Amino acid sequence: MMPSSTPRSPGSTGRTPKTTSSAGGSAARPNNPNLEELTGNWPARPRLAIQQMISKYGPPLEVSAETVIWRDAGAFKRIMVTKKEVPHDFPKPHMDFLEHTILFDVPTDKVDDLVAFDASMTINKTAGEMSARCDLEGHNILTLNLARDIIEGKKSVKEAREAFGKHVVEDVLGKHPSYVEELQFEPPTRGAAFLDEPSIPGSPVRGTPGAAPKGGDAEVLAFVIAMDDNVVLAASAAYKKKLGDKTAKFAEKLHEEHGKHQAKTMALGQQIRTTPVDTQAVDDLRVKGAGELAKLVPLDGREFETAYVGAMVKSHTEALSMIRGQLLPKATSDDVRDHLTKTSQELEKHLEKAQELQAGSV
Repeated sequence: MMPSSTPRSPGSTGRTPKTTSSAGGSAARPNNPNLEELTGNWPARPRLAIQQMISKYGPPLEVSAETVIWRDAGAFKRIMVTKKEVPHDFPKPHMDFLEHTILFDVPTDKVDDLVAFDASMTINKTAGEMSARCDLEGHNILTLNLARDIIEGKKSVKEAREAFGKHVVEDVLGKHPSYVEELQFEPPTRGAAFLDEPSIPGSPVRGTPGAAPKGGDAEVLAFVIAMDDNVVLAASAAYKKKLGDKTAKFAEKLHEEHGKHQAKTMALGQQIRTTPVDTQAVDDLRVKGAGELAKLVPLDGREFETAYVGAMVKSHTEALSMIRGQLLPKATSDDVRDHLTKTSQELEKHLEKAQELQAGSV
């Protein structure tokens, strides 16, 4: 992973980058006027990498004081240059600051081998990403090529490490080894993500787009679980603020009771052999809760306290309306309908308390 002494452009993927014009610019990405301002004081080597990537892929999509990022550049899902240089001594001392990421479904039993091969590699199994980090694009390409050899059983970790050093030496001698010049495989464009699976008994499962139920007990239970999640998250945020004693106790009460209620809902699903399903509508409710909480978090003191209590009045009112107007008509099980009725009764108590706090009568 040391820089080559041979003056040449960074390693190629063997493909025409999707966003690079024949003049080396990018028709799809506007020039970032803040690039020089934000990276002008960076160390020389990362600044050089930025210019090398621009010459090949065009202007970056994202620029900050710490990172510069290209997306969907050539065969890569993401290319990133960081201001921070991290010392790395394999195969010779150098600095890591340039990262190339591809989509790749790395088998779980190969992750340790890849890290043993090159400790600068990162595997995001959930997103289906495999990343190499070094100081030259060609050496990142080399890392990814050898990683694939390890995954396919063509090389052991020891053999891959030896091959890395050999290819680097060949590159320095101007032999332009193919493993440094371009990826020796076509990375997938989709389907590499690994979502894993729920491990909490009674947890909802993610709905399949186009096939998720539009009603019924599975979706109803998921809605109730999402309601509880939104209240619990808001209470967790409240813990980090300075609140009056009454509001603090109310937030603690909401956290505990909605947490227990969520556990009861999951247990009910197991009891009636119905797995809750997070449909798009359920996820929309979660997104709505996150958006409203995002408005509260920046506030402090009395301002936060007032907004938090107001948000609890609003969310509990809307939850009651949803249960009565949407969920009860959709429920098909008597057990689920009974659970919704009891849920409404608990929500009414919480709403009454929130309204009293809002009025300043407690």
